[in-house]
Amino acid sequence: MGGEIPPLDWVNTSMDTEVEIKQTDRLDISKPKKYSVILFNDNSTPMEFVIDLLKSVFNHTQETANEITQKVHEDGKGVAGVYYYEIAEQKIAESIAISRGAGFPLAMDLEEL
Repeated sequence: MGGEIPPLDWVNTSMDTEVEIKQTDRLDISKPKKYSVILFNDNSTPMEFVIDLLKSVFNHTQETANEITQKVHEDGKGVAGVYYYEIAEQKIAESIAISRGAGFPLAMDLEEL
């Protein structure tokens, strides 16, 4: 009762399944896509804070940080940097954590190139 093993006469033991193996000489390897980290203008985050953030998180010089900040101020948005997806995502997370910690509503996003 219970744990009886059924007889093997009803089990399909024929191996009539065909397997097709496809071989190729070419590997389809593409370069990973890059993404722009977009910084958006707001009326609450001071320009000095954005400049410091661009220098510390995105490794910009004082001059390039000033230029990007001015572009964001004038055009409503600007590119903080171009990175592979995971790095861009990390830069955004780090930047938002720093800005929220300082009490600023800085907004950022990714744009695929």
